[in-house]
Amino acid sequence: MRRTTTTAPVTVAELIASRWGDHRPGLRYEERGDGDGRPARYRVLTHHRTAQESAARAALLVDLMPAGAHPHLGVLLDNTPEFPFWLGAAALAGAAVAGINPTRRGPELARDILHTDCRLLITEPAHLPLLRGLDLPGVRILVTGTEEYAALLAPYAAAAPGAATLRAPASGSRFLLYFTSGSTGAPKAAVCTQGRIAAAGSALARRFAVGPQDVHYVCMPLFHGNAVIADWMPALAGGAAVALRRRFSASAFLDDVRAHGATYFTYVGRAVQYLLATEPRPDDRDHPLRLGFGTEAGAVDAARFTERFGVRLVEGYGATEGGASVQSTPDTPPGALGRAGAGEDLAVIDPETGEECPPAVLDGDGRLRNGSEAIGELVNRGGGLFEGYWRNPEAEAERTRDGWYWTGDLFFRDADGFLYFAGRTDDRLRVDSENLAAAVIENILARWEPAAAVAVHAVPDEAAGDQVMAAVALREGARFSPEEFAAFLAAQPDLGTKMAPRYVRLVSAMPVTATNKIHRAALRRTGFRCPDPVWHRTPAGGYAPLTPAALTALLGRYADHGRAHLLDG
Repeated sequence: MRRTTTTAPVTVAELIASRWGDHRPGLRYEERGDGDGRPARYRVLTHHRTAQESAARAALLVDLMPAGAHPHLGVLLDNTPEFPFWLGAAALAGAAVAGINPTRRGPELARDILHTDCRLLITEPAHLPLLRGLDLPGVRILVTGTEEYAALLAPYAAAAPGAATLRAPASGSRFLLYFTSGSTGAPKAAVCTQGRIAAAGSALARRFAVGPQDVHYVCMPLFHGNAVIADWMPALAGGAAVALRRRFSASAFLDDVRAHGATYFTYVGRAVQYLLATEPRPDDRDHPLRLGFGTEAGAVDAARFTERFGVRLVEGYGATEGGASVQSTPDTPPGALGRAGAGEDLAVIDPETGEECPPAVLDGDGRLRNGSEAIGELVNRGGGLFEGYWRNPEAEAERTRDGWYWTGDLFFRDADGFLYFAGRTDDRLRVDSENLAAAVIENILARWEPAAAVAVHAVPDEAAGDQVMAAVALREGARFSPEEFAAFLAAQPDLGTKMAPRYVRLVSAMPVTATNKIHRAALRRTGFRCPDPVWHRTPAGGYAPLTPAALTALLGRYADHGRAHLLDG
């Protein structure tokens, strides 16, 4: 019989403290290996030891945080034990963690750290090159794994939970400042309180019957809300162990699962597709996994994953902001995500009229027949659990206009109330599980000398999420050189690893509206299926023409993944 948690704590700090004295396995990780040529060595810490490490860091945090400063610390780490140690430390001390994304570069990375008012930044030697040359006034950097770091921690080794706090942890205490982005430019730091995150973790632990016999495999990055809220937190609430993977590896996935005895994992974006792309093995079903929970796998690939690995995938919809959630039920039809979560009044709204869109009309194969009428923005008319953005009142007001919570995501709803994801609104892109803003990429591409105008928008990826497409109008007399363009991209210090355009469309003139704004809807409507020349990014990082043969092959991949209908929106 599975043993599960039945009571909901008020704070994350309570959950951390509840593990004090629990000497069962709590944290598993690979101490070495990860491609350095040496065999992997797995270490196991008890729940008590994990809580002890968090308590020590909480005491250090209290002493290092300047008086009068916002109690915020940035964490720029891979999935090492230090990440959950510092999450626990922040909870115990009444502080907040800003998850810093290591794929950001240069001024954009500095902006994330400074915008969230971090006075401490926790990092590791591997990420120090990212910080070189950045102007970070008032930010003290602690480098884990160094002698100096060990010496700082040593005096606090005997600290216990609750011994040192900046402010008493409460349900309304800020706990996470996790970045998400939309159509308004730079990423926004969503505020997540201890009460909301503790409740979310406890709810998932109950939903999936998480207990001490489970091991949660955390292979998605902990700077992302998915790994913290949907993987680490349910394990903490249910008393399960956590197994860390420094960075996701499709080839090492099953070996890790077996070595750790993992029973649960989460995924976002293309992770499921990467796993399906590995070479099939006779022992693909020989493992203890019972469940995967995440987003954007797609109905076709979720079914393929279950068939190959014997693991049920549960698709959900939610955001770090907490403004809306969609929950799958046993009767959820293929392609749908589910219905509105308990107590939520979700509607699909035409953003221009403010009226609810009519139900979707689906053919016998589940293809949408009335997309232009049925697709709208998903809105929570009850407001949801949104707690705001840090130092961004304009974005906060936009998100909650008219007293509703506007998700920024496109959906349609069938006659039975099931919701189907249909993409991102306007300038928002989600590439390989990363949210990007078109305006940021446009500002970078605008530096390319031959470009007279640039417009960036999302096109659906053939398997999951989006890809970046850039429409470029060249200056008079200029020509497109794929070699020079690729070299330009490689030389931009603030071009994140997911920002390089997958497709480049060369337009003679940028289409505009009656008010002389770029007509992005027209660009998105035709995408790469247009009469203009289109170049696509190759696996080697260069650009090649999207020939008719290449386009035919590409469209075939969309059909294989059941996503061809997304190109018709």
